Amino acid sequence: MNHEDDNVLLFGSGDELPSNHSNNPHIDTLINGLSRRQVLAGGTGLGVLAFLGSALPALAQAAQPAGEDLAGLPFKRRTRLPFDALAVTRTDTVSVPAGYRATPFIPWGTPITGSYPAFLENAGNSAQDQAEQVGMNHDGMHFFPIDAQSGKGRISDHGLLVLNHEYIDAGLLHPNGPTVVAGKRVSAEEVRKEINAHGVSVVEIRRNLQGGWEVMPSARNRRVTAATPMQIRGPARGHALLRTRYSPDGNATRGTQNNCANGFTPWGTYLTCEENWAGYFASADAALPRELSRYGVRNSSRYGWDHLVGDDFERFDATRKAPAANEDYRNEPNHFGWIVEIDPFAPESVPVKRTALGRFAHEGLVFAPVKPGRPVVCYSGDDSQNEYIYKYVSRDKYRPGRSNDRLLDEGTLYVARFDASGKGQWLALDIHDDSFQRACTAAGVRFADQGDVLINTRLAADIVGATKMDRPEWGAVNPENGEVYFSLTNNSSRTTADAANPRSANPFGHIIRWRELSKDYAGRSFAWSLFLLAGPETDSMGPNGQPLNADNRLASPDGLWFDEEGRLWIQTDMSGSQLHTGPFGNNQMLVADPKTGEMKRFLVGPLGAEVTGITATPDFRTLFVNIQHPGEGSTADNLLSTWPDGPGTRPRSATVIISRADGRRLL
Repeated sequence: MNHEDDNVLLFGSGDELPSNHSNNPHIDTLINGLSRRQVLAGGTGLGVLAFLGSALPALAQAAQPAGEDLAGLPFKRRTRLPFDALAVTRTDTVSVPAGYRATPFIPWGTPITGSYPAFLENAGNSAQDQAEQVGMNHDGMHFFPIDAQSGKGRISDHGLLVLNHEYIDAGLLHPNGPTVVAGKRVSAEEVRKEINAHGVSVVEIRRNLQGGWEVMPSARNRRVTAATPMQIRGPARGHALLRTRYSPDGNATRGTQNNCANGFTPWGTYLTCEENWAGYFASADAALPRELSRYGVRNSSRYGWDHLVGDDFERFDATRKAPAANEDYRNEPNHFGWIVEIDPFAPESVPVKRTALGRFAHEGLVFAPVKPGRPVVCYSGDDSQNEYIYKYVSRDKYRPGRSNDRLLDEGTLYVARFDASGKGQWLALDIHDDSFQRACTAAGVRFADQGDVLINTRLAADIVGATKMDRPEWGAVNPENGEVYFSLTNNSSRTTADAANPRSANPFGHIIRWRELSKDYAGRSFAWSLFLLAGPETDSMGPNGQPLNADNRLASPDGLWFDEEGRLWIQTDMSGSQLHTGPFGNNQMLVADPKTGEMKRFLVGPLGAEVTGITATPDFRTLFVNIQHPGEGSTADNLLSTWPDGPGTRPRSATVIISRADGRRLL
């Protein structure tokens, strides 16, 4: 039976509590003394970073709206954004501008593999059914043209749509909510269904003769869940801190969970990123080792999967129960917080956790422009209050047609320090780096080897003096000039006001950008500025250096994506009072043009939903956008949204297909 009071301690929001107690400087103290107009330096003014007086390499020059960039190279003049901005709304639908259409697609429960079990409107599907259906709470995704691995990937009417499923709404996943007795989970079937609703879906899709999209009954269709067997590669493979009862040698693991944003590789594979994973585990130990305490593992778990008997569930209990690590699951949390590589074209392949990229609450992974004969460089944010931004540089160089995933196993991980001068440094988290060793000695901290450094990435970043950021989330790289943009969603724990963020806290968030000072992106120096301060008209600044207005005001920027012509698409993740009252309305997606400073609202989501995840076909006639947790907080007897199926139905996360009514390119 269900006891409502017993649910209070379970099924929280999923946001991890801050665990960074270092004395490292916060980003707000670093931008103190720079005026808003200096740090923003919008597209209609001096241009990004021009105020710094930096001598930037030609590959990394900022664009000007006058017909040439700072290196004097011409670019195509940009016209105004060709749509009318949407008004703020609080309706239970997806709104797009006139001339566009938005069609829901592959909602939670869509059958894609196995016996193709139909979704039951009362959520009465079994755990096995869920393993053969699209998972819950869609997030980051990517469209792989069907020729992506055998050619240049230009086919636009047939491909694989690969998408993350971040977490579950337990009150909707089961017919009458989860069964909890005396504060404990008691149904193994329910928990298995929850495990199977997590992870990743690979769906082969095709555009039909009428222009609509359909799911193909394909052998490539696949579910990767929180129980799927996986390999561990990179410097931490086989480490003592990864040994468990399931994997005594520390080389293998099971499952991926809390999959938020994503990435994709130059060789045509998908990267899913494990974000707020610590809450899935519990430990009753009085004193936790640093690899658990620094990441926020506590004495109770979010979903109570650890309450049940059996190896499938006991792995979520990190309590020391045996003399040796290979006899219990004290190290199981160390198997999470990684980036996982999945080959979407090979359903028989085993996903791989890439430890060289570091262990933290990965929001996503974005690559710098990939050039033959250069290292691959990629960036990732740690989505928690007061955490850091990271960069990885491969040891070996990219060779088209010959390079593969080994580039993600051997390289150097760096963390960012943003200096008040508008410059910044990438600080190596490498046990063989002299500066890193000096920092460890000064802090009185010892790492056994590079695997230990990467398992304890947050601690290593603390030691070298990285800059605390306001929840670093998605990253995106401008294809026209190589600028790297990151969203900083918000930070309620900040207490210091300054000229760039004149707030006692940062409830609205902002977007930062930087320019690498090395031509190949692999160097250690960069120059940075702010692109956007989110907020209401009275407390904000847009890309043009002016306050935001009714056409573009926003809060809590999250998802970022550049189209091929250098326009930045911005998605929001507001919650609480920001979402339900005040000037912002439902969560939304906007388009910003860094060249002109123009920004307009393009989409507004349904009630209670987050707008997240975005990808497009190569011909740019189809845009895929994910709508997560419509009617957040709904239960079977209290539906706060009925999108996308209509009155009387449970809300379901879904992908939305956006196209122009006339069939032309989107913009």
